[in-house]
Amino acid sequence: MSKEIPRQGLLYEDLSVGLSFRSPGRTITDADVIGFAGLTGDYSEVHTSDVYAKASQFGRRIAHGMLGLAYAHGLMWPRTEMLRHTAIAFLGIKDWRFVAPIFIGDTIFVNYSVAGMRDSKSKPDQAIVTFDVEVVDQDGRVCQQGQKVELLSKVPLGGVAASGKAGD
Repeated sequence: MSKEIPRQGLLYEDLSVGLSFRSPGRTITDADVIGFAGLTGDYSEVHTSDVYAKASQFGRRIAHGMLGLAYAHGLMWPRTEMLRHTAIAFLGIKDWRFVAPIFIGDTIFVNYSVAGMRDSKSKPDQAIVTFDVEVVDQDGRVCQQGQKVELLSKVPLGGVAASGKAGD
């Protein structure tokens, strides 16, 4: 006898403009920054040299802005599985701003809310959802902000159901 596990996350029909969320936290480590430098080739000294960064306007090493943006995406979707059953594609970023540095040792969170929803013009079973996003540190200081746009399915995606089948 199998027991059906209730779905996790939200469907498109569960969303509404103004609905807000907060992600779990993620502490930025030295390994994150050095790994990101290696991945991207951005070895700027403000990220990789304690001596250089101490003399900079920041007074210590900072994480790459794009590392914060990438982690924010991971905290919003894969980590929470909030849209696991409906997320199709990340469509873009609007008005993204790097407001304050993220320091090594900071724990970041993502505050996000539904800013807009519209039906896809070409696919009736899909929709475009815009989210207002803030990346904040452990003190509530806004480090990054802007909007992210996602393509969502209005019906649960078949790939999610297929990935949950054991022994098939």
